[in-house]
Amino acid sequence: MSDDSSGIRFTGAVCPIPLSDYPTVQLAHGGGGRLSQILIEGMFAKAFDNPELEMLHDGAILGVGGSRVAFSTDSFVISPLFFPGGDIGSMAVHGTVNDLAMCGAQPLALSAGFVLEEGLAMDVLWRVTRSMRDAARAAGVPVVTGDTKVVDRGKGDGIYVNTAGIGWVPDAVDLDARRVRAGDRVLLSGPIGDHGIAVLSVREGIGFETSVESDSAALHGLVAAVLEAGGEAVHVLRDPTRGGVASAVVEIADQAGRGILLDEKALPVREEVRGACEILGLDPLYVANEGRVVAFVAPDAADEVLAAMRADPRGR
Repeated sequence: MSDDSSGIRFTGAVCPIPLSDYPTVQLAHGGGGRLSQILIEGMFAKAFDNPELEMLHDGAILGVGGSRVAFSTDSFVISPLFFPGGDIGSMAVHGTVNDLAMCGAQPLALSAGFVLEEGLAMDVLWRVTRSMRDAARAAGVPVVTGDTKVVDRGKGDGIYVNTAGIGWVPDAVDLDARRVRAGDRVLLSGPIGDHGIAVLSVREGIGFETSVESDSAALHGLVAAVLEAGGEAVHVLRDPTRGGVASAVVEIADQAGRGILLDEKALPVREEVRGACEILGLDPLYVANEGRVVAFVAPDAADEVLAAMRADPRGR
């Protein structure tokens, strides 16, 4: 192990993460921020090095029989399992559908893997299963295969869900952070921080005068409208989940080799969300979202793409 400009180099079988800094996995390694980036780029991307993975997109795009297929996977661990506006089941469907959509794909099918803790109430499992079913039906993306494992009591958190998905990528779509250019506009499809604060409001027992609900939603319809309106002028898309909008745009900036300027006054944040962030000491830019898309668009097409966003119920 030796340091380079990024602080990490993978050499043979030596662990690439500086053990003197982090000898054990920390919660922050899964938070979508800097430590997540170090873990992914320093360990997993180095170990599994291949051209598809090095894109570090929300999914891999593979050539299959003259066509392009997007393939993505995600794992969902959340407490509480149920929160205003959603639950672990619907979020699992929406999250993987959205990862495929960020690749420019039209989602085709999903898998569902369940890790269940001994003692989980069957009515809770049935409620999660029905929620996944309803979300998949609403999105028009069926769950076609899956797996189930049970762990000892006390060795899980009730239920963990893993989903994978495949989708077809039209020939004209080319979404890549390396296509970002100086002058591009950064467009956001709606208020930020709703999901993270909805979950924390239940977990921390925070009450509001009005209900804050998760923005969890399938975005493939919105993305299709954006791509139809902008075409090649749409350079890259991201759904700002873990780590929020800030982490998503920093990741793109790193890949594009560009600086990105955000107009803080233009960022839509509900007053309830802003107030909760002040109470909890959080920055809305770093709070998770499950139903928003960030689009980097050439300036001459920004108005058309923004109009397409606003015409869709998920971007209105």
